[in-house]
Amino acid sequence: MELIDGYPDYMMESIRGVEEKRERNMKTKVPPMSMEDREKVLAEYHPDYREDSKRTVRVGIDKGKLMYNGIVDLLEAGPILSPEEIDLDLIDYDVDVLIIGGGGAGTVAALFALESGVPLDKILIATKLRHGDANSMMAQGGIQAADRPEDSPALHYLDIYGGGHFTNKPELARALAMDATKLIRWHEELGVMYDRNEDGEFQELSGGGTCRNRMHSCKDYSGMELMRNIRDKARNLKIPVLEFCPVIELITDDKGQVAGGVALNMETQEYYVIRAKATILATGGSGRLHLSNYATTNHYGATGDGLIIAYHVGANLLDMDTIQIHPTGDAYPDPVVGILSTEKIRGLGAIPLNKEGDPFVFPLEPRDVESAMFIRECRKGKGIETPTGMVGVWLDSPMIDIIHGEGTTEEKLAGEVRKFRRFGIDMVKHPILVYPTLHYQNGGVEIDERTETRVPGLFAAGEISGGVHGKNRLMGNSLLDFNVFGRRAGIHAAEYVKKVTPGRLTLSHLDGYCKALKDAGIDPTTKAPIILPEYRGKKAIARALDIL
Repeated sequence: MELIDGYPDYMMESIRGVEEKRERNMKTKVPPMSMEDREKVLAEYHPDYREDSKRTVRVGIDKGKLMYNGIVDLLEAGPILSPEEIDLDLIDYDVDVLIIGGGGAGTVAALFALESGVPLDKILIATKLRHGDANSMMAQGGIQAADRPEDSPALHYLDIYGGGHFTNKPELARALAMDATKLIRWHEELGVMYDRNEDGEFQELSGGGTCRNRMHSCKDYSGMELMRNIRDKARNLKIPVLEFCPVIELITDDKGQVAGGVALNMETQEYYVIRAKATILATGGSGRLHLSNYATTNHYGATGDGLIIAYHVGANLLDMDTIQIHPTGDAYPDPVVGILSTEKIRGLGAIPLNKEGDPFVFPLEPRDVESAMFIRECRKGKGIETPTGMVGVWLDSPMIDIIHGEGTTEEKLAGEVRKFRRFGIDMVKHPILVYPTLHYQNGGVEIDERTETRVPGLFAAGEISGGVHGKNRLMGNSLLDFNVFGRRAGIHAAEYVKKVTPGRLTLSHLDGYCKALKDAGIDPTTKAPIILPEYRGKKAIARALDIL
């Protein structure tokens, strides 16, 4: 098998067909699908509709609810700790606000808690990896905000609500849309370098499922640029951070409030008892569980820890029967399988094509619909198989320079260009091969507009929270989510700590949870949260082949 410009010769034959039909394809694009057709293709091909991917949970507040198998596995596992292991009278950190997670939502929450009057030495971020090691850093495409005269927060709200299949909590979708522009202004004050036109106005691109161009971007490393500024602000203010110290269980008190957590120092294996008046969950998602065997775009620590520890204290979960499969995960070459190729590529005009070089879907359908159409095309035998058995469709990236002028791809998608050039592939000259990949946790711990959960003293923000996006999130609303609800969590936690006093600390809820497992006839053979993913079984590509 000969390699030509990074591709096997047989794949180059397909690429030549793409090139021959490119001019025609640019003139005759596939129109958007009807709502009826969208629902039909989702029901047939999206993993959310697979009967073998989910089951009902048998224990806890959501007993009887349908959730993905990997989530249920963790909810029905035994807790890591036994109450007798920890002496809660020996308090290592005594703070007003404990923030669990050092990604975007956690860092924003810390900044606004400080701004809202919580003393610096009474704020603590405890994070599993390094400060900023999170999906927030990895986000590429951009952040939505309705700040043009022809746009409005009302239109943004309708896109959010419709994109979520009308299952979002309306008040949360409203908050996301209404707060967006004030967060963009805050970013400008921090020094975020958004892409701008020659006249100084924001460059704003389209995203799948949106009725207006409102995508603010920083080339194709938007999350990194936001986190660079947000994290620098926190570091300059010297907000205390415990790195490599995940919180593995929440602490409650005899008043029924969450009153902190037990952290594990991953280096020394010591436990730290952290007492707090308010606790903010900002632990991110669960992509590294590889639900339905999909490869993932997620960072190494995304193992759903926050879901488990929140559930142990009685917080309920929403929409855990759904996951976001991003349509354009890389399918070739092998070292990048599952890594994201940003939706911005399609926003700039690249069209998805099958192995015959024919378009088969409107490029900017909502992510779940676009993914389902990619899966359908491959199941019909019209995908391109890689030497290791992965299958994908072409994303015709050379269209971008043809549409917008030479150099556009390298300017606006610098990270993507570098990624593929490492393997001898030039996406400016040749299309890239993509297949859906596990990207985002649509649901999570239910919150209200103040980011409060049903358990007093426990707040949540970012990807860990449920209700904001419903059954599907639109592009650009994840970076917005962690900013909007991180800010709200910091502000409202600061209000909360002024009127609460922790009672006697306890881990008795773990005894109650173990009893509930026993009463349900469950004899756990594993423990949760798992903290880090397990990769000693199937390799990533071998596992992904199970879904094809």
